[in-house]
Amino acid sequence: MLLLVAFYFAKAGKDFVKATAFLKDVISGKGVELKDIHYRQDDPDEKIKWVLDAKEVRFSEDRKTIYFFDFYLKVEAEGRPGFSLSGKKGVYFKDNGKIELRGDLDGLYGNEYRFLTEYVLIAEKEGTVTTEKPVEIIGRLFTVKGTGLFADLSEKRIKILSNVVTTLNQEAEASAFQ
Repeated sequence: MLLLVAFYFAKAGKDFVKATAFLKDVISGKGVELKDIHYRQDDPDEKIKWVLDAKEVRFSEDRKTIYFFDFYLKVEAEGRPGFSLSGKKGVYFKDNGKIELRGDLDGLYGNEYRFLTEYVLIAEKEGTVTTEKPVEIIGRLFTVKGTGLFADLSEKRIKILSNVVTTLNQEAEASAFQ
């Protein structure tokens, strides 16, 4: 703990007042709040590398829950196209490996497909992504809208659950007859 305090004071400089507030929160067990963060997980031993940018991040007292706000997440997976996702709020539950993302979610997969919705639940351990909210997937050749989604990441399968409407774009219609 003393090493953490010494390091923080060395970095804080003229922001001593902020340092005192930060240390008070850490010592009291209230958790930690960070502003304008850039977090990178690029361990060469991992198959997935990711970067999270967020305007604000908060940790629960027990450090098992992480809240992030106004975020941009970029993921690069070995042997697969990368994806990015931005939104208003996220919560990561360390104990069960689940991530809830909310608010104007806008994703891009491999520069080919755009994904829009208001909420998703990512279950890391199960390798699934689900929502019961309206979704829209936009590709170069088609657009699919519907309600609810189930994605099995290990099988690379996505299923829109109800009220599905698919629209073929003019480019797709033209290429079908060539």
